[in-house]
Amino acid sequence: MAPTTPTVKLASGYEMPIVGFGIWKVPRETCADQVYNAIKLGYRHIDGAWDYANSAEAGQGVRRAIEEGIVKREDIFITSKLWNNYHAREHALEMAKLENETWGLGYLDLFLIHFPIAQEYIPIDKIRYPAFWSDKEQTKVTPLAKVPISETWKALEDMVQTKENPNGFIKSIGISNFHSQLIYDLLSYAKIHPSVLQIEHHPYLTQPDLIAMAQENNIAVTGYSTFGPQSFIELDNATAKTAKPLFETDVVKSIAAKHSKSPGQVLLRWCTQRGIIVIPKSNSVERLKQNLECCSFDLSDDEIKQISSLNLNLRFNNPATFQTPLRIFA
Repeated sequence: MAPTTPTVKLASGYEMPIVGFGIWKVPRETCADQVYNAIKLGYRHIDGAWDYANSAEAGQGVRRAIEEGIVKREDIFITSKLWNNYHAREHALEMAKLENETWGLGYLDLFLIHFPIAQEYIPIDKIRYPAFWSDKEQTKVTPLAKVPISETWKALEDMVQTKENPNGFIKSIGISNFHSQLIYDLLSYAKIHPSVLQIEHHPYLTQPDLIAMAQENNIAVTGYSTFGPQSFIELDNATAKTAKPLFETDVVKSIAAKHSKSPGQVLLRWCTQRGIIVIPKSNSVERLKQNLECCSFDLSDDEIKQISSLNLNLRFNNPATFQTPLRIFA
């Protein structure tokens, strides 16, 4: 029987599973099967985004699991994200509606602003998934657009399903890659409280003050890239290629051996034991099972401190390294 995954109660009132299956970089040709198999193993939270370009296939995998009676729609928590080119109100609504239709599940459980920058609008029929680029060859960084976060947040608020807005198609809204100053500003005008902040979080980039600020303000934190450089080596990320793999650090290896767990499970538990949601992916069924079982043991306070002491303030997901830098995290 699949383990029951603990949940985090969001500001919106909904429960979010603390362990999810992330579909960043999952190939389209295998995504439907991978999502379906993850659900069969017990995953009830899928983390996607418009920019990942595989929402249709992920939705197929979820619908297959529903059709086979493995789960009901209300058992599954789906996260997606608004891309940078669609921050203007009319474009945000256009993209969000299309993303919801692409998943084909009736509604999205959580919708995040992916990055706290607006780039110039690129029509979806011109380049459907532009990433940070304005050309299909991905050589030119798209210029910034003059759209304040307040406009984008208001657009997200208008998508939320409430008694007053029964036609809304999103349950909870949130933010990703934001820093504390911008979050404080958002809280000053938000009519609907942000439910989640998603950030890069691993022992080489611990960001304790940002996490404390979010949790103090009833914003749940999701950490991505829990395994540090692992996810970025295949992207030819220079920083990741020179960093020591977290799985090979003495601290993580010794703690894993002590608990008879894998290094990956230790890194995930370092997050979840502090209330931080994780969204790992794996092509291995055995590792998928291990990841889902990461809440089955506890680390000591000292072990958590030892892992946190690996911090180098080392960020791997950083658009400041582009030829035309986007210094989001400066």
